[in-house]
Amino acid sequence: MCGRFTLTADVNAIQGTFPWLNVPSELQPRYNIAPSQPVAVVPNDGKNRLDFFVWGLIPSWAKDPSIGNRMINARSETLAEKPSFRTSYKRRRCLVLADGFYEWRQEGKGQPKTPMYIRLESGEPFAFAGLWDQWNAPDGSVILSCTIITTQPNALVERIHNRMPVILPSQAYDAWLEPGEQHPAELDKWLSPYPAQEMMAYPVSRQVNSPKNESPDVILPVA
Repeated sequence: MCGRFTLTADVNAIQGTFPWLNVPSELQPRYNIAPSQPVAVVPNDGKNRLDFFVWGLIPSWAKDPSIGNRMINARSETLAEKPSFRTSYKRRRCLVLADGFYEWRQEGKGQPKTPMYIRLESGEPFAFAGLWDQWNAPDGSVILSCTIITTQPNALVERIHNRMPVILPSQAYDAWLEPGEQHPAELDKWLSPYPAQEMMAYPVSRQVNSPKNESPDVILPVA
């Protein structure tokens, strides 16, 4: 599961990693992004622009938008089967921009979990594989929402948690953002754990346990 992440990089750093992307200048750093909040997304609509969608997928057919509270992640192994995800997997994919994410490591029976911050060794921003959808409310308003795809952990993350978000390699962006319908067999190959040797992890303060704590302090290493 991926339940919190960060996007602390400034506009120049994001633009350098995604030179083809239209990045708004007012983008602000985020240190503790939580479900139901707006997240930076690049949808596969052919416009190559960064937008902000609600984190927690609300399928277009849903009667109640609160379903999104349970749909922050989608397991890669069942995307093509689950009614909540299979149409978006074929037609509505997105990049969810980040530069780190949190998981909680169990230290022992009865012991509190330790929050761990996980990022690339390079410190560069990256993109989670995501899905998106549009929900039309009875009052005529529209909610654009997304979910983050998860997979089996790599050797680094498996010491912390039994799942990890799919971090796409840059060579996957074109295929993932191709507008229109794609066959799942053409996409499955990108849903692998990111190489462990290119990542790092360290413990951080339990301040991160509350999404109200949104400051650079929450990503600082602790002993």
